[in-house]
Amino acid sequence: MVRVLIVDDSALVRTILSRALGSDPEIEVVGTAPDPFVARDKIKQLSPDVITLDIEMPRMDGIAFLKNLMRLRPMPVVMVSTLTQHGADATLKALALGAVDYVGKPTADISEKLNEYAEELIAKVKSAATSRPRTLRVEPAPRIERFTPAASGGRLVIMGASTGGTQAVREVLEVLPATAPPIVIAQHIPSSFSKPFAERLNQHSAMTVCEAEDGMRIKPGHAYIAPGDRHLGIGRSGSEWVCQVHDGKAVNRHRPSVDVLFLTAAKHVGKNGIGVLLTGMGDDGARGLKALHDAGAQTMVQDEATSVVWGMPGSAVRLGASDQVLPLGDIPQALLSLASVEGPA
Repeated sequence: MVRVLIVDDSALVRTILSRALGSDPEIEVVGTAPDPFVARDKIKQLSPDVITLDIEMPRMDGIAFLKNLMRLRPMPVVMVSTLTQHGADATLKALALGAVDYVGKPTADISEKLNEYAEELIAKVKSAATSRPRTLRVEPAPRIERFTPAASGGRLVIMGASTGGTQAVREVLEVLPATAPPIVIAQHIPSSFSKPFAERLNQHSAMTVCEAEDGMRIKPGHAYIAPGDRHLGIGRSGSEWVCQVHDGKAVNRHRPSVDVLFLTAAKHVGKNGIGVLLTGMGDDGARGLKALHDAGAQTMVQDEATSVVWGMPGSAVRLGASDQVLPLGDIPQALLSLASVEGPA
């Protein structure tokens, strides 16, 4: 049984979350709390496995409470956030502080989508229960300054991530130099979050990070984030790689899907690609990474010890899709080493 404590100032939201989670026989809602002060006492009394935490509450907001919690008693936390610009900024901060994942706050039309919402909430709470909450880093790793691209250039990094990925992607990008090879990234994220996510990464990276647009030329020193709720692929325009942004059905229940990105890279980038699969729940990206590997690309995945959830990377390893399994901190230098070696034409 996964024991859950629900922390939210709205009695209605507490009821909706309790009913949704209580519909699963493997989850027990052991208590609810209207604010962080009550939550603090109930954590001591009930020792829950997972907390769902509202961001906006009276007396103390969820961000301040999360920061104290991760410092004093790190545990899996799933944020309950409004899927808005303001909610995106706060949620991304919460993920940087150590929250495992997030779900949208129930809306007025929740009765029409209750089963779908419950399914997402249950999956994320169960995943959080098996996750490895990361302690907050005080200082970022030093940036890699010495890097000379291969004379022929033409290397492209293709990266995918999900649960735990917003922070993992940041930790990779923030140590890469401005001369790094181009990086195209599919991170599972809602539409209101992807632009703030790209802007946040841009603030912490020597590379230029932006939300990808359809037809955008892919250039060295730039990183391109898939827009939320849209697929991102890679195509060709003459001798150049370009971003292909499009609508379409969800793949592996996701849009953007890592598999969509990786499969197009296998077709158009092939042996000049460097595939990277980071922490995430499920198996999206595993099949695509195998296609990249089979097309001659170099591939790597984040190891289990440093992943918040080792679903996607673990699935890729079981498929034989990865050339290297590396701690997160080793991935930036590994991909630069591959890009600095003369690759195939």
